[in-house]
Amino acid sequence: MWTPGHVAVFTLLLQSSSNAHAVPPECDPNYILLQDEVSCLELLRTNRSSSSPGKQAGCRGWWDQLNCWPHVAVGEVVSQPCPRFLHTTGRVFRNCTEQGWTEPYPPHDIACEYGFNESLPLEVSRSQRYFQYVRIMYSIGYAVSLISLTVAVTILCLFRRLHCTRNFIHIQLFLSFILRAALIFIRDSVLFSTEDLFLCDIYPVSCKLATALSNYCIMANYSWLLAEGHYLYSLVSVSLFSHRRHLWWYIILGWGSPMIIIIGWSFARYLHEDEGCWETSRSEWIWWILRVPVLLFIIVNLLFFLCIIRILVAKLRTQDMPGSEFSHYRKLAKSSFLLVSLFGLHYILFAFLPHKVDDKTYEIWNFIELAFASTQGFVVAVLYCFLNGEVQNEIQRRWRRWRLRRHLQVEPSRRQSGGGPTNVTLLIKTSTTPESGLM
Repeated sequence: MWTPGHVAVFTLLLQSSSNAHAVPPECDPNYILLQDEVSCLELLRTNRSSSSPGKQAGCRGWWDQLNCWPHVAVGEVVSQPCPRFLHTTGRVFRNCTEQGWTEPYPPHDIACEYGFNESLPLEVSRSQRYFQYVRIMYSIGYAVSLISLTVAVTILCLFRRLHCTRNFIHIQLFLSFILRAALIFIRDSVLFSTEDLFLCDIYPVSCKLATALSNYCIMANYSWLLAEGHYLYSLVSVSLFSHRRHLWWYIILGWGSPMIIIIGWSFARYLHEDEGCWETSRSEWIWWILRVPVLLFIIVNLLFFLCIIRILVAKLRTQDMPGSEFSHYRKLAKSSFLLVSLFGLHYILFAFLPHKVDDKTYEIWNFIELAFASTQGFVVAVLYCFLNGEVQNEIQRRWRRWRLRRHLQVEPSRRQSGGGPTNVTLLIKTSTTPESGLM
């Protein structure tokens, strides 16, 4: 014969099996309640068998579908924590009287700060809407950066006249921002696709790995900016400069040094603060493992550009550099200095945001930071590629050549007219600029 307890267990078992494919068992409230009920019934059965018949007076232990209440004597007050699936720290009380158990006080919806009508508080709903808008905003920014950077890399790789050490360093910088944008989308897909796991404090390794790789790409951005600064400094200060020999050092600096730092930071997080997806931190010293190298990259880069400006001014006064070459280096230095200044100022401002700020200040600060961070890749692509005079000249030269060839195919008779150099040859010669031969 079925008892009420058996019916409840059977009902919960059916509900948990129906939701098995939607929510993991560790996060399913029905599954958690089923586990708690089985444990409670087993505990009550054990206590009932071990108690003597003379000690059965008082209130019998029972399971009230949310909490387990043990056998107690009349006059005792028993407290139980809120159900595990609510993840709160409140407690509920019952008194044992001669008439039996009293009603729980305070009620569960008050003691556990949770409404059982499945309605979220207004503040929580507002916070969710805010973060949804912020996510849409920075997703658009990273998408624009990803597209523009991909186009920039394609241009620098496609045109052979643009193949040089300087543009190779540009490509590595572009790739670091491409990886950063791609990992942001991967991280969001991991975080938001398994939201049920995070609600029950279960964080898979994939989300921690995505956070670590995102921080690695951010550090690679600044390390390759430092490589840009050192390379430009070497061009204007050293007359005999081995590009190939230094290229491997730039690769080690740009990709290797951030990897070493991230490995150290990951070990520190795992050993001392393995919480959540590693996106927040209670221990300041762990975040300084990332902050100190980035600050060093920024400071050293600023020193490089101060030296570059001093050298360019000195060579201009002594007329030791051709005007076209000076103009080219000046534009490149100005673009690089602008990037380092903007990114450095952005990092210093937002990396040291005070922890204790009101909600409105945090929302504004967070929105500005994510808006700027998501469009950094687009700014890099514009300054180093789309506004690059060498790139513009090469694209125009290829465009004019393509139009001329198409025109000649339409009117083949013009190919045999005249005896001098062809229009294509003249076009190639006139489109060649002194900048195309610079390394």
